[in-house]
Amino acid sequence: MGKQVRTITGSPDRQDPFNGQVSAFPFNFDNPKRLTESLRGATTLYNTYWVRFTHGKVTFDQAVENTKRLIKAAEEAGIRRIVHISITNASEESFFPYFRGKALLEKAIANSKLSYAIVRPTVIFGPEGMLINNIAWLLRRFPVFAVFGSGEYRVQPVFVEDVAEIAVSAGQKDDNINVDAVGPDIYTFDELVRIIADKVHSKARIAHVSPGLVLFLGKFIGYAVRDVVVTKDEMNGLMANLLVSQGPPTGQTRLSEWLERNADSVGARYASEIKKHYR
Repeated sequence: MGKQVRTITGSPDRQDPFNGQVSAFPFNFDNPKRLTESLRGATTLYNTYWVRFTHGKVTFDQAVENTKRLIKAAEEAGIRRIVHISITNASEESFFPYFRGKALLEKAIANSKLSYAIVRPTVIFGPEGMLINNIAWLLRRFPVFAVFGSGEYRVQPVFVEDVAEIAVSAGQKDDNINVDAVGPDIYTFDELVRIIADKVHSKARIAHVSPGLVLFLGKFIGYAVRDVVVTKDEMNGLMANLLVSQGPPTGQTRLSEWLERNADSVGARYASEIKKHYR
């Protein structure tokens, strides 16, 4: 589109995949003036900052406060519009801090001076997606894959580039909008695992076990890969059917077709949340 782009990131020294076309600045949440200056001159802020789980000194409450500082800095920098990546079924009354925190930020944005679009994806899949990739990784390497509970809870995965298209389109508008970013297919979790297994030619037996046993096994595998494989809140959120939308699909890419095209690469390597975001 010919737009000039900069990024604010927790990893400003990471290898640049854009050949110098995108300038990078640190978050500077503890220095509001620097944070504001890194935003100055831009018209639209696409906010993807968040945390998947509490780790060390990083908490959901801290992520909420950091994002509020970012919103204030955007106001002071003269940003016109914010496109905020939230989550489906965010609620201030949620038992889960991930969903509750996202709802608190939606409220903060709605009460700000900024024009806004709130984009609510479900599970995002793509070349660097965590959940789908790591399910495939487990299916490739272990003789048994443990599905927690009945496996009948539902999930509506959405392709990362569809989410990006929805976000960029929302950034070009002026009115305040809320939109779910969701794919065209809804699977039970059991169906999701079996489709991934089929596409990567896994021979693993799929067994239904208690959530507690999955947490135990997840911690055991987590020690080996030095990561958090799954959390109790993530399992309970899935079982509560929070990763599906009540509205029509807004993404076009089918997970099954993407898996078919990427069967050789998906799950070839474990994708570490801690390595990517905390080191």
